[in-house]
Amino acid sequence: MHSAIGEPRVSGEAILYRLFDVGYEIQLDKAFDLLSPSAPERPKPVRGEAQALRILNPPVTVSLGMESIVIGDRSQPIEVSARIFDFGVLSLRARLPMSEIGWEEFVTRGVAAGASQAWGLFESCRDRLLERIAPAIERHEVAPVTEEYIVYRLHKMEDPSGRPLLPDVLPDEGIAKLLVGEARPLTAGARGELLSQRLSYFEDDLAVVTWNAALVVERVAEDEDVQYVLEFANAQLLELRYHDSLLDNELPRTYDEIAAARGRFHLLGRRYSRLLTLLQTRVADSTEAVERVENSIRVTDDVFLARIYSTAMDIFRGPTWRRGIDRKVAIIRDAYAMLNGEAQARRAEVMELTIIALIALEIVLALMKH
Repeated sequence: MHSAIGEPRVSGEAILYRLFDVGYEIQLDKAFDLLSPSAPERPKPVRGEAQALRILNPPVTVSLGMESIVIGDRSQPIEVSARIFDFGVLSLRARLPMSEIGWEEFVTRGVAAGASQAWGLFESCRDRLLERIAPAIERHEVAPVTEEYIVYRLHKMEDPSGRPLLPDVLPDEGIAKLLVGEARPLTAGARGELLSQRLSYFEDDLAVVTWNAALVVERVAEDEDVQYVLEFANAQLLELRYHDSLLDNELPRTYDEIAAARGRFHLLGRRYSRLLTLLQTRVADSTEAVERVENSIRVTDDVFLARIYSTAMDIFRGPTWRRGIDRKVAIIRDAYAMLNGEAQARRAEVMELTIIALIALEIVLALMKH
């Protein structure tokens, strides 16, 4: 393709995302007020196809200023911002612009950005932001689970003479190298599998979605709806992974607590009372949190943005994570039902013994009276 038209000249950017779970819930109205000096926003997707998406509580977006990082052998300015989701997630973004360069140089710089020190900036930016919005966070605690993603965005593609080009001129080898972050070429089979999810709405746009990164071609520079949807999907993935790991840690502790409770004696069978309350709380918290995450965005029609969202969640194995969470919650529910049954049986036994003792006492008293 290059030999016929020459190497494409492109303009775009690499956007690095790192997402953190920082609490059970964030009150977005309160966070918005706390951030008011920084002119926060609460944007929604604005494309015509966005009618297929229903976002119940739009996240808050705020600029965090400019930073400088070394990419390759030179220092580069990057713009840092954050998006705050009501289900307890902060998404930190570092935006690296790349203008009027060849496609191959875009790929080289993009791969270098993904391997750069930019990822190390996010913790300090996160901590500064948390200091400002801490009063809006319920059950504030930074989880060890994080999510990282890169969106490579092109909004201008031309041949050497300045004529606009369509996305199909981009060679698969370069796209694969960019999305995998590897200089070594992939086999044809691996490349075909990696690039199998190619989505378009118009002939001049393109979205190629993979597990770690995506390439988005969109002519309108201000149209950021595709990366908005991908960011939302990553935020949901982080929450599913977090609650799955939380339940992984809770299950062994639950078994230990059951064993300890069984070692205690209580005449009225109330040795499980505290544990039953604890198990009920764990089930309620996990169920409510996961449902809040899944209900935060609704897909109503199978159009472009909805297809991108559904494709991303499938690639991220969202349904698999959800099934794992449901299975672990079911185990805790079964443990609750078992312990509750044992406690009720114990209380019934005590009641029966009490009735027998009262009858025996009444007989004894009657005999003594006569």
